[in-house]
Amino acid sequence: MIILGLNAFHADSSAALIRDGVLVAAVEEERFRRVKHWAGFPSQSIAYCLREAKLSLKDVDHIAVNQDSRANLLRKIGYLLTHRPNTALVFDRMRNRRKRESIPDLLAKAMPGQRFVGAFHNIEHHFAHLSSAFHVSPFDDAIVVSVDGFGDFSSAAWGAGQGSALSVDSRVYYPHSLGIFY
Repeated sequence: MIILGLNAFHADSSAALIRDGVLVAAVEEERFRRVKHWAGFPSQSIAYCLREAKLSLKDVDHIAVNQDSRANLLRKIGYLLTHRPNTALVFDRMRNRRKRESIPDLLAKAMPGQRFVGAFHNIEHHFAHLSSAFHVSPFDDAIVVSVDGFGDFSSAAWGAGQGSALSVDSRVYYPHSLGIFY
């Protein structure tokens, strides 16, 4: 199974390619664009990963994007009902969401002549962090932790990996964040 993981339209945009549980290639887009913490569609990172693996898009079974706008939806609604949102931030989040929804179109434009026939998956932000650490590790069992600014309305998550299964035991939700504090 071949999985292409994407961090798109978020700081440090990047791509990683995994073949049968083994990391084949991974790179941040800033390495090609020469813009620190570049946040956009990682077209050059995708191309690099495919070249390194000697594959084309048609060979990829799954594309995982590290954001799921439906994650923690009730918490988001609760927060909006109890806190007056910054209008500029709300519009920025909406623009970002529209960009992420256009990933299939951007992929087709970036890779002309290469058609992706696999499945797209929106993965909750911290679950993606946990998975990227555990599923390519040499361990059959492990405790996994993710701490950063915030993504999908949480700033940290922890759980356990066992075999190919991964569980999230708990989270820290926005606005509480060690990453933002740092």
